[in-house]
Amino acid sequence: MGAEFIKRAKDEAELAEAELRANVAAMLARLRREGDGAALDLAREFDGWTGPVMVPADEVAAAGDDLTDQIKDDILYAHDNIAAFARAQRASIRETEVELRPGLRVGQRLIPVAAVGAYVPGGRYCHIASALMTVTTAREAGVGHVAAATPPRRGGVPAAVLYALNVAGADRILALGGVQAVAALSFGLFGLPRADMLVGPGNAYVAEAKRQLFGEVGIDMVAGPTDSLVIADATADAELVAWDLVGQAEHGPTSPVWLVTDSRDLAVRVGALVPRLIAGLPEVNRDAAEAAWAARGEIILCSDREAMAEEADCIAPEHLHVQAADLDWWRGRLRSYGALFLGAEATVAFGDKASGTNHVLPTSGAARYTGGLSVLKFLKAVTWQEVSPEALRDLAAVTARISRYEGMEGHARSADIRLEKFFPGETFRLR
Repeated sequence: MGAEFIKRAKDEAELAEAELRANVAAMLARLRREGDGAALDLAREFDGWTGPVMVPADEVAAAGDDLTDQIKDDILYAHDNIAAFARAQRASIRETEVELRPGLRVGQRLIPVAAVGAYVPGGRYCHIASALMTVTTAREAGVGHVAAATPPRRGGVPAAVLYALNVAGADRILALGGVQAVAALSFGLFGLPRADMLVGPGNAYVAEAKRQLFGEVGIDMVAGPTDSLVIADATADAELVAWDLVGQAEHGPTSPVWLVTDSRDLAVRVGALVPRLIAGLPEVNRDAAEAAWAARGEIILCSDREAMAEEADCIAPEHLHVQAADLDWWRGRLRSYGALFLGAEATVAFGDKASGTNHVLPTSGAARYTGGLSVLKFLKAVTWQEVSPEALRDLAAVTARISRYEGMEGHARSADIRLEKFFPGETFRLR
């Protein structure tokens, strides 16, 4: 049987994408033209911020004074896990050198980008984890300069975010949000080096600014609303499944959450539990989760585990949590996800905050073709080659003949001349 929707998402409201893109383009053009002054004007307009944009070093150093030892220890715990996993990723790839033929040596070097701009979102939540995920990973990749920007609240950047950015190794911190922050990092405003790469999640304006600047700078991805899918069979605990859906729905009203199951009984029980659990959340969380569940939540009933896996691969969620029997089968079968969480003991919140894998992940189905933020994103895998006379004869002749077959005579002659110079008097078949 095909998939059956026990609960289906509402049609998405049309987004004013053309207006959004035009607004962002106009803002970027002004910021490019007017520089620091435009960024300060936009900070006043959108953030209500008139304080210093560059957070002073003494304020960063003192951020921990306003925090309890417990939250500082927790930030260090999360940072150590993120850093250790990033180091393991870095160690999994290496520079290489190989002699393909006698005298033909080629290789690969791994060169970190020089400067990175990391955006840490603001809004309704205090995003400690995003500060750690982006800056720590860039540092472990060997990036030379990492600047961070985050929207200030009343009084400035929250102390916990400042502390996390300092622990992670940010060189400079901007109290700046939105398009103006993306531009400041990209264009090198306020005395910053121009970023080679922009990373980190943000709202629709931040995502659109990154999209428009891509090419001029590198970006991690164009991220949409966060999304999460739970695969669960009859062995799953309905309450755990329901809380995992609720926990991800609180990201915001446009965040999709899915339950894919082959158990009608579980589907019905989870469908009844989710609204009750949402009702018990604090107001700000409740409003976000309630809207997300109403408009973007789905429960999909499938015939068997293969159909469940096919449905998950088709959706290609940012987060994929399996609460089902035979976890080894699922780990080997599933193909399209940003991050995979296996078993009832795991939860997406662990990856979001502290387990060590990165939470900057592909959304909106992009997991079909890309993975999330990692040290690999900050490393340029560049190649080199060296040719000795021993290899030159065949390599130059082959290159000349292929070039002429393609019609690229200049390429051919750059090979011909080497045969003339290095093997005078010899005859080669070059056509």
